[in-house]
Amino acid sequence: MGLKSQSRKKSIHIMLVYTGGCNGCDIEIVNTVLSPKFDIEQYNVYLTWNPREADVLVVSGPVTHWTKEPLLKIYESIPKPKLVVAAGACALTGGVYKNIHGDIPSEEIEGPVENVIPVDAKIPGCAVRPEDIVAGVVSVIPILLEKEDK
Repeated sequence: MGLKSQSRKKSIHIMLVYTGGCNGCDIEIVNTVLSPKFDIEQYNVYLTWNPREADVLVVSGPVTHWTKEPLLKIYESIPKPKLVVAAGACALTGGVYKNIHGDIPSEEIEGPVENVIPVDAKIPGCAVRPEDIVAGVVSVIPILLEKEDK
C-alpha cells in the first residue's frame, strides 16, 4: 500500500465547484464543513480549493454554458481515483433554471452535472440540508477507498 493510499484512509479532501444558480447549496456545503454543529471534519473530510489535492468533487448548481469548460478542466485535474457528488436540485435536474425560457431551449444552461461529467452520488434538496451533505459525502468514502485498492 502506497503513501497516497495510507493518507487517503486518514483524510479525504473535497473540492466545491459552483456552476450556476442561487448559491444556496454552496452556503450550506461550506456551513457543513466549517460549522461546529455539523462538522464534517469529524469524519476526516476537509475542504480544499486545489483540484490536485481533491479526492471528491462536490458540484452545486446547473451547469451553464460558461462553466462547462472550467468544470471539465477541474475534473480532469483531479487525480484518479476520484468521485463526483452532485448537490442540490439544480445540480441533479437543472432545477428552476432548466426551463428558464419556457419552451424555448436555453443557450445558457447545459443541464444537470451528469450531462457533463460522471456523477457517483446525488444529494437532493433546494437548498441541500447539512445532514444530507454529511450523509452523501460520507457515503462515497468507501467507494473511493475501494477504487484506491484496485
